[in-house]
Amino acid sequence: MNNEILEELMVFVGVMATLGCLTKIILSIVNRRKPELKSGAAVDEISQRLARIEQAVDATAVEVERISEAQRFTTKLLVEKSHQPPAENLRARAVTPH
Repeated sequence: MNNEILEELMVFVGVMATLGCLTKIILSIVNRRKPELKSGAAVDEISQRLARIEQAVDATAVEVERISEAQRFTTKLLVEKSHQPPAENLRARAVTPH
């Protein structure tokens, strides 16, 4: 009977050690996944990054507006050009010194 109790005790200790190791592995994985904000320095860094992103978005918006204005201007010129008489008639009337 002492051998049975000793075997059951060894199995119990083995199972508990295995569960403890698995618990430690799972907790390590969970702790690695979440970022740690240790101090206000991390918050300041995030704030600065967001400010730079905001400036970049504003600069991009200005450039897109300039591009769209140039496109409108080009379209206006092309429409006005299509309403003018053909350039061949103007060349026929031009006097060149040859």
